[in-house]
Amino acid sequence: MKSKMLNWCKDKTKGITEKLLKFKNWHSKNTLRFPMTNYFLLAIFPIFLVCMSELTVNKYPSKLVLFIAEHPGIMLFDVLIIASIFWGLMLILRRGWLAMFIESAGVMTLSIAELFKYGTNGNHLMVPDMLLTGNIISLKGFAYIKITVRLVITVLIVISYLAAVFIFNPKINKKIKLPIRIVSGIACMSICVCFVVFPSFSAPIYKFFGVDTSSADNTFILNEKYDNNGFIAFFMQTGSEGFESTLEEPDNYQENSGNAIDPYLSTPEKKDSYFENGKPNVIVIMSESFADFRVFNELKSTIGDTYRGLDKAAAMGFEGTAIAPTYASYTVRTEFELMFGLPVKSLDDPSMPNRLLLDRPQPTVPAYYKSWGYNTAYVHPYLSSFYGRNRIYANFGYDQMIFDKDFTVPVEYFGTYIDDNTILNQIEKLMNDSEEPIFIHTTTMQNHQPYTLGDGDEFDNYLEWVQHSADGLNDFLKRMENFDEPTVVLFIGDHFPSLRGDDGIYAQLGITSENCATLYEQKYILWNNFGLDNSTLPDEKLSVFYLPYVIMDWIDAPRDSFTQTMMDEMPITPVYSTNYNPKQKSNEKLDALTYDHILGDIVVPSALDTLGGKKTAAEVEAEQE
Repeated sequence: MKSKMLNWCKDKTKGITEKLLKFKNWHSKNTLRFPMTNYFLLAIFPIFLVCMSELTVNKYPSKLVLFIAEHPGIMLFDVLIIASIFWGLMLILRRGWLAMFIESAGVMTLSIAELFKYGTNGNHLMVPDMLLTGNIISLKGFAYIKITVRLVITVLIVISYLAAVFIFNPKINKKIKLPIRIVSGIACMSICVCFVVFPSFSAPIYKFFGVDTSSADNTFILNEKYDNNGFIAFFMQTGSEGFESTLEEPDNYQENSGNAIDPYLSTPEKKDSYFENGKPNVIVIMSESFADFRVFNELKSTIGDTYRGLDKAAAMGFEGTAIAPTYASYTVRTEFELMFGLPVKSLDDPSMPNRLLLDRPQPTVPAYYKSWGYNTAYVHPYLSSFYGRNRIYANFGYDQMIFDKDFTVPVEYFGTYIDDNTILNQIEKLMNDSEEPIFIHTTTMQNHQPYTLGDGDEFDNYLEWVQHSADGLNDFLKRMENFDEPTVVLFIGDHFPSLRGDDGIYAQLGITSENCATLYEQKYILWNNFGLDNSTLPDEKLSVFYLPYVIMDWIDAPRDSFTQTMMDEMPITPVYSTNYNPKQKSNEKLDALTYDHILGDIVVPSALDTLGGKKTAAEVEAEQE
């Protein structure tokens, strides 16, 4: 029996081997049998792939034809870029079908990612977004992913082309030696790298081909720039900009950092005592995608009583307007300004400023409160790994961090994510459990996209969720009125929501780069339960990063030269935001102070001095070595 089984296996193996050899011989002969077909497939591949990637994101062939007619230079640029990568792979791998498969997989993946990203939040794909690939599972949870017939057809066309290439099997001549192929291949692909990494190299070439290189300082200007450049040229050019606008240290900072900062510092006000009304609990509620659409007069009649809870909360406290550093996405930009009291603009407007931080204790706002004897907590009802929060925020001075799996109160959901009321209940528990006054920063999640759950369209669903948040805030403040400890609450949205579609609410409102400033304005509410004077609070619009100092001044917290400087700068430069004012000139004082705190030696007195955790950049480097 065993002998029969062995013979059967041998026969089958032999049969399979013979078939594979036969296929291999047939496949190899195709290279010589169809030379003209192979030359044609090799020649048109870059054009084919450019067209397929643009069709993926533009959706309609007519739009592609119109784009080619209006921007022939950019189309040629795209083809040459794809061709340089392709011939680099061809020289190294030798097999045409393999080179085409690898490049097609990469380019089509990026174009599909662009399609889904723009459909999700109205922002186009850029090189910094590649930093989030480690959070792909998290992103999938709130990304708008819709597989359309048109997308399927486009992908099938690409697959069919690759199948044809596989059959005809174009190759590089064996006579070209491997070392020569490798060197030549790397040289071809290095062209693309040089375009991104060396802006001085790419700038004249962009100009020659008519690529739009104009400065784009907010989402809407970027979107118009995308329309001018198309997918590939936009992705390449904005990548070049990222390398060109690397953050530079202030003049003479490295040689004498103290003297570089000292001229900007104010002398802090000296008092015999602080916290004359006692140390209040300080609660910062940064509400995901919360925005008041009543700023658009056209919508007031349709919104109804959505914001009744917000109005009641505002009536109990103080309502102001703050300028957020982002729109539709990148929550961490607003979060950074609230936690550091520093402008994102001073870091050259990175999408994710937290990624610039050195691995050291950070001079944050919660670190200040900790130095004053406060307990500190961070609450965020989502994955701890998203944006690297669990790792990065460990240096921010929080005594505890509570993420989605760490709640100590019953968890309820509203829509897709954890209910804002659950967050408020957790805040109350933290306050009740703390023997010391407590500083809490919470970044909510309830109102994050997608807005597909509900009975109405996206905007209707969004308004329903926002109403739930506003009513919850009002109820929370009513409970806090009877709380037996002095308490201050700041409520603010991080950005306007991403409501997708060419016929979405923003398109209906006619929002363009010329009139988009309103979408960076966020109402905020300051409230207290122990009689603080609201008349001392600022009436003018101000950037989000000033709000921590507004609170510090309001509660009579201690001041050092840094906090005093920021308070003094507030009436001089109340708004410092590229997104809100693209033509605004740089502020040397704010830029220097931000650099010192984020990438410098932290020579300015800070909470870290009191905490005993201050480390210079040199000390950090020495420890790492």
